Amino acid sequence: MSNAQAPNADLTGPAYWMPFTANRRFRQSPRLLERAEGMYYYDVDGRQVLDAVAGLWCCNAGHARPKIVEAIQKQAAKLDYAPSFQMGHPLAFELAERLAELAPSGLNRVFFTNSGSESVDTALKIALAYHRACGEGQRSRLIGREKGYHGVGFGGISVGGIVHNRKHFGPLLPGVDHLPHTLDLDRNAFSQGLPAHGAELADALEALCQLHDPSTIAAVIIEPISGSAGVILPPVGYLQRIREICSRHGILLIFDEVITGFGRIGSAFAAQQFGVVPDMITSAKGLTNGCVPMGAVLINEAIQDAFMHGPEGMIELFHGYTYSGHPLAAAAGLAALDVYQEERLFAVADRLSPDWQRAAHALHGLPHVIDIRNYGLIAAIQLEPRPGQSGQRAFEVFERMFREAGILVRVTGDIIALSPPLIIEPSQIDQIFAALADTIRATR
Repeated sequence: MSNAQAPNADLTGPAYWMPFTANRRFRQSPRLLERAEGMYYYDVDGRQVLDAVAGLWCCNAGHARPKIVEAIQKQAAKLDYAPSFQMGHPLAFELAERLAELAPSGLNRVFFTNSGSESVDTALKIALAYHRACGEGQRSRLIGREKGYHGVGFGGISVGGIVHNRKHFGPLLPGVDHLPHTLDLDRNAFSQGLPAHGAELADALEALCQLHDPSTIAAVIIEPISGSAGVILPPVGYLQRIREICSRHGILLIFDEVITGFGRIGSAFAAQQFGVVPDMITSAKGLTNGCVPMGAVLINEAIQDAFMHGPEGMIELFHGYTYSGHPLAAAAGLAALDVYQEERLFAVADRLSPDWQRAAHALHGLPHVIDIRNYGLIAAIQLEPRPGQSGQRAFEVFERMFREAGILVRVTGDIIALSPPLIIEPSQIDQIFAALADTIRATR
């Protein structure tokens, strides 16, 4: 254990209620990380752990990048905090301009938040307020999707479609409906890249429009690729059809790109990779390379323009956060964008995706593997659940990978998800999947 820890410190005591964690099980056999650099974590015993999930889908440029670290340190000494209500600081404006340059055409307005959850709730509120500003206040219905993950705010879990994230918290927001998910193992299992079948599932949106009357629907929010539910991919043509239906009925389309943003699948945003431009994009995670909490909503300028009426001294949108555009986060974001650009990291997923896909699908035929899904530098290996023990087989694989193979993967239900930093080398791709193959074989 590191000398940096007090000799009698209780590193896994009960005071810290860990998020999305089996707390009692964790304390029986803790997994503690102490530092990180490049592609690797190091645990409290100094053991090297290869990061195959970019932290939590967020450290796209790897860990402890000197340029980002230095930017944060300098900013903390120069301007540690500045209010964003009726005040501002230069870095927030500079970062907003940089993001507008990266975003799909027209999405050149930026509202800063502190997380993906806040970005989602912000986008939903903007959508509702926009229609009201346009004289269509009856547009109050929101459409999400089954298996969708949109953070943990009340707006996000209302439009989200993951049962465990919803069932404990009451009736949630009214006026919300859901599209069917696009996971179809019968027709699309072991697809390489986007699945061929399922574009017609987008027509469920047209059916919801007829059920509720499209003039009552404010927005549709979907992830281009559903990450937290286990890398659920859009069938070929699906996103295009969703866009067309939204446009026809005057419904705003929101892409949740908290995971897919900042180079994860081969472009700055999935909207560009798939050739479908939404009205808003929610982002976070890779925005600062995970170094400082920050989120951003990228907004079509026509949406903001609808608010810019009335007296000039009037607040146009009664919404925001104490830490919106925080100076340290803005400094980290600007430095992260510099690293992405200087090292051309947004092109890496396209360049390495053939190696990634080959290595992932080499697991086809292993015991208990019932599907493999991949796109860009994302992959999921879905395992058959043990009877009466849903999720336990995948969790055992996750734990063995960490303790025996020295590799950090992500477990979600019966799925092992992978999303490494974009600085990964081909040899590390082979290392990850070779270890995963051995671990799956050894796990009954």
